[in-house]
Amino acid sequence: MNVITILSWTFSAIYIFTIISIIVVILLDNREPIKSLAWVTVLVMLPVLGIILYFFVGRDFRKQKIISRKSIRKIKDRPIPECDISKVDTHILTQQQKNLIKLLMRIGEAPVYPGNKMELYVDGPSTFNALFHAIENAQQHIHIEFFIFEDDKISNALRELLIKKAKQGVRVRMIYDYLGSWRLPKSYIQSLRDAGVYVRSFLPVRFRWARIKINYRNHRKVVVVDGKIGFTGGLNIADRYLVGNKLGKWRDTFVRIEGSAVHGLQSNFLIDWFFVDRKLIVDPKYYPEMPYYEDNLVQFVASGPDSDWPNIMCGLSQAIMTATKYVYMHTPYFMPPEVVTSAVCTAALSGIDVRLLVPEKSDSPLSAAATKTYITRLLEAGVRVYFYTGNFLHSKCVVIDDMISSVGSANLDERSSNQNFELNAFIYDTDTAQLLKQYFWHDLESSYELTLSQWEKRSRWARLKESFARLFVPLM
Repeated sequence: MNVITILSWTFSAIYIFTIISIIVVILLDNREPIKSLAWVTVLVMLPVLGIILYFFVGRDFRKQKIISRKSIRKIKDRPIPECDISKVDTHILTQQQKNLIKLLMRIGEAPVYPGNKMELYVDGPSTFNALFHAIENAQQHIHIEFFIFEDDKISNALRELLIKKAKQGVRVRMIYDYLGSWRLPKSYIQSLRDAGVYVRSFLPVRFRWARIKINYRNHRKVVVVDGKIGFTGGLNIADRYLVGNKLGKWRDTFVRIEGSAVHGLQSNFLIDWFFVDRKLIVDPKYYPEMPYYEDNLVQFVASGPDSDWPNIMCGLSQAIMTATKYVYMHTPYFMPPEVVTSAVCTAALSGIDVRLLVPEKSDSPLSAAATKTYITRLLEAGVRVYFYTGNFLHSKCVVIDDMISSVGSANLDERSSNQNFELNAFIYDTDTAQLLKQYFWHDLESSYELTLSQWEKRSRWARLKESFARLFVPLM
């Protein structure tokens, strides 16, 4: 037996051992059967590529608790006015709202905050104007966290403003996702640091065998100014919200909040800051006393690999299943876990007015194709589905029964459910819900409705491509 033959047999043995070991690990993880089957299929059908993909995006780090619960509780053990749900006047909350609040408190440790003032923004110019105005008037600190900071005009204008405020003595902390903002030049980051801005990246990718974590990204969008004004939603820092790109201007939803709920945004930012900087910040000065504005409640629900449950999806499923009048949903991608799909279809089958608005054109062709495979089932259940044609719909918003609204970073897809760090505001306020409903109806004017008869006329080739894309949903 020559050397080449020995090496060949050795390589084959190592290779087969690696494949079997990975499959055993996947099975012992006890993931959803469809996910396990998908990964086993990839490893068997595309062995070399499958191993590479698994080590980059397939490993499940959720059980490692990427952010320790002990540290989270230290940050949450703070002198903040939170609301005892049992003491809320019945005229403020329905039983439907109370049940949802209790669920999110139990599974997501999401405090509920009363008496807030809220403003909604549904386009780039108004959002950036409000954001820049708040930052310009900061006196003590600015905390800012986005998935994407592009190297473009609006992002560089923000950079200059943050530098200006840091030089004025305002403490500025900034978190950017390492992969989401991968195109940021080093000079952009260095100029901020040179001016005294504290800048940290979230989960930088280190190409070491045991430390490759591409899958778990920080998709959250949070801004807190002086602990008194907070922002969150789905928008990123990029020119496409102002001047557009090949898909047109990006349509998104952002919310500005004053009141005790800003404390919830603050604690979520500081939890993320502990992860990137390893410093616990619990000084009461970051949680100033707040005035009481209006009779409403807000919960900020965080979800990600550091949580035991897919908190946001659990909350949305509960809210949808208890709807009595309508459910209106914005999302750029619709590839949700089965519990959400079932909730949506069950509500429609029960006679609830359920409507889904998704973009006709997408920034992700694979996701767009996979989304289309869900539409037939929705239409058969009575869900009214629309394609948005005005520009590109990037909004992540759900409004239910003029009582419950959800605005935040989470898409209705597998990645937001189980892999990304996400944050949504669950808002219990009639005025906010009615305004979001008006925006939804306005968006329908730039959309067209699908019918089941028309949808079923798609060519077999189109259906085949979409069905092939759906195979990758558990891996997305």
